[in-house]
Amino acid sequence: MEKIGGQAVIEGVMMKSRRAWTVAVRDPRGEIHVKKERLKELPRLFKLPLVRGVLVLFHTLVLGIKALEFSASKAYDEEEKPLSRTAIAATIGAALLIGIGLFIALPLYATKLIGMALSTVAESSLVFNLVDGVVRVAVFLLYIVLIGLWSEIRRVFEYHGAEHKVIHALEEGRELDPEGMADLSPLHPRCGTSFLLIVMIVSILVFSFIPQPWPLLYKFLGRVVLIPLIAGISYETLKFSSRISKTQLGMAIVYPGLMLQRLTTREPDPSQIQVALRALTEVLAMEEEEEAGA
Repeated sequence: MEKIGGQAVIEGVMMKSRRAWTVAVRDPRGEIHVKKERLKELPRLFKLPLVRGVLVLFHTLVLGIKALEFSASKAYDEEEKPLSRTAIAATIGAALLIGIGLFIALPLYATKLIGMALSTVAESSLVFNLVDGVVRVAVFLLYIVLIGLWSEIRRVFEYHGAEHKVIHALEEGRELDPEGMADLSPLHPRCGTSFLLIVMIVSILVFSFIPQPWPLLYKFLGRVVLIPLIAGISYETLKFSSRISKTQLGMAIVYPGLMLQRLTTREPDPSQIQVALRALTEVLAMEEEEEAGA
């Protein structure tokens, strides 16, 4: 069965298959709006280990921005205005800069300050990168907790749970009925939240290869340069853990990510599951059309 991925958006859910993507959004009047597009066949580069992780991440990010733009236009009763390539590039650039500042520059500088007080941190590359990683994870968790206090983000987290429930139903071969999904988990091993946690852990290992004597600026630049490698390794780790998720090793790898998802998902109501199901059924229908026409 073709694996389906998803993303929660404002008052809706985006679903993506190999050859299509859809997004379903409920407006203030209760009506569900759908946007759907076919996807072109991806280049062979998207199949190369390590490289594909970076390319898939960027591709998913672009689709996610388009889905968010559509959801905002419907959820807030605004006229839909397609994003220009410049606007998409600017949005991605701003997000990357904020991410680099929060999760690379801030932990690195904080670790330097800790090293000024504790000589072991300053002298040992292993200890320095371990502390840097712990600070990074702490910043990430604090960030998730703080944005979760925002009521609109909590709604997105509920749609995140709805997305996972309908994907579970599909993978388990259940009838796609909102009323029959109450017992399904809002957590899923292939979630992007799990991917982010894997990134945090992998970064500790990869950054440990940066020489300890380097000045702080060089350490920062080295971390930025290594981001694609970390993304590639993390993507492969997530795919591997998903394939063996039923084994003891797989469950051990997946478990921390599932626990983190308790912060980024909430139990959805039937109306939210209905929206997620609409996005799923639309993308499945497009896949069937593609297969029939092949």
